[in-house]
Amino acid sequence: MKIRTILALFAALLTMAHAVEKPSSHTKGTPTGTPTGPLKPGEYWWKPQLSPSGPVVALVSIPEQTMHVYRNGILIGRSTVSTGSTGHATPGGVFSILEKERTHYSKKYNNAPMPNMQRLTWTGICMHSGNLPGHAASHGCIRMPFDFSQLLFDATTKGGTVVVGDGKTPVPHLASHPGLILAPKDFTPEMLRPLAKMEYDWDPERSKDGPITMVVSAADKAIYIFRNGNPIGRAPFAIVGTEPLGNHVFTMLEGSTNRLSWLVPGRTARRWMSVTSRGESVEADQISSRLRMNPEFAGKVYDILAPGTTVIVTDQPVVRSFKKAQILEN
Repeated sequence: MKIRTILALFAALLTMAHAVEKPSSHTKGTPTGTPTGPLKPGEYWWKPQLSPSGPVVALVSIPEQTMHVYRNGILIGRSTVSTGSTGHATPGGVFSILEKERTHYSKKYNNAPMPNMQRLTWTGICMHSGNLPGHAASHGCIRMPFDFSQLLFDATTKGGTVVVGDGKTPVPHLASHPGLILAPKDFTPEMLRPLAKMEYDWDPERSKDGPITMVVSAADKAIYIFRNGNPIGRAPFAIVGTEPLGNHVFTMLEGSTNRLSWLVPGRTARRWMSVTSRGESVEADQISSRLRMNPEFAGKVYDILAPGTTVIVTDQPVVRSFKKAQILEN
């Protein structure tokens, strides 16, 4: 038998060994195309390409019965969940993933199947696939749609952080009301102070290296700069025209164009690839040509850009998670 054939058979056997069958009573899951808005039981959204690398944090909101997943501080997924019912409440707090098992059966509840199990406590609190009836119904565990539980299992690592917000326990980042951006651990009200038309914040020393992510929010009329998941700058901007900016993701390519930048006077425009867009294909130039911001700030950002930089353009607000964090901490 040829070596190539043997390797193919080995790969197939390995895939089968890792395959997990969905129990009949578990909710399969329905993917949806929106990062915000209400979710029906079993619906989830998953876009890991928005932030390809970095630490993963999962925020579970008991009041909203949802989970939001952030990588490097950027939202990459969310899902409906079912947490503990009355008398079996899921505890609020900050947890580490203690153990991961693709195939697991409960020792406490009649050998019940718990695919894609991720243990949060040694007293029986885990995240795993399960039935989602549209309300809290578990014995304390965090149930997820089967498909989403597989995606999350592949994204997390042992020791990863899970924050459970019950609306009562004061936990970091206010997991009860997550937003598009994870609030930094060193959050201060100063990070939310209103900025005048040409004013900007710029503090690259907060995070000296790592991948750059920019979030352009039409709702906030502001651009936020993150390095390695930490906010290092922000500035207000004006939008030319009345059409929405839309929701798009761009990644920076190597090289430059033969055009001048719309935002940085006298500098050459960079090359960008559209990673995702809803509706018609949109070029990065189409977005930047409609923005007006402080050219000094734009120049500072221009100087730290590198191939692989991600730009998220959204019509949704970003700062709501910071504001909620401020309310909690006060």
